[in-house]
Amino acid sequence: MRATFLSLVFISRLVLFSSASLKAQEPAPTTPQQAASQQPAPAAESTSKPNPGQPTGRHSDDFLVRGTVFTAEGLALPGAELRVRRSSEKKFRWDTETNSRGNFAVRVKMGSDYEVIVRAKGYQDQSLPVDAKTGERFKDLVFRMPHQEGKK
Repeated sequence: MRATFLSLVFISRLVLFSSASLKAQEPAPTTPQQAASQQPAPAAESTSKPNPGQPTGRHSDDFLVRGTVFTAEGLALPGAELRVRRSSEKKFRWDTETNSRGNFAVRVKMGSDYEVIVRAKGYQDQSLPVDAKTGERFKDLVFRMPHQEGKK
């Protein structure tokens, strides 16, 4: 009988504690006035507005020159050196190499004419003009590199 009494006390305490924890999880009821005062105030309008004359993004005035370099047999040519300069300048400002698939990409500024020159050991140099004044955002180029005279 004592065991039954203890189990009954244990069960009643368990029910009492579980109902107390359920009550603690319920939110307190609010009146409409309290609900209105708890809503966040609308955010103030920003005083810094973008200038219409300035670009909105970091690369908004960039032009992407991308492409692939192939051998004369049509295989990808990894490690080919690419140099890019404005057509009106002698100095090359951008350079890169092709990846393992012969692909490359160079980001230049819009609004100029460029010359892209490709060099690879055992192959003749190739060059192509790029017009970055057309309003397009990129230009895809394909180079087929012929072997140098007397080499294959």
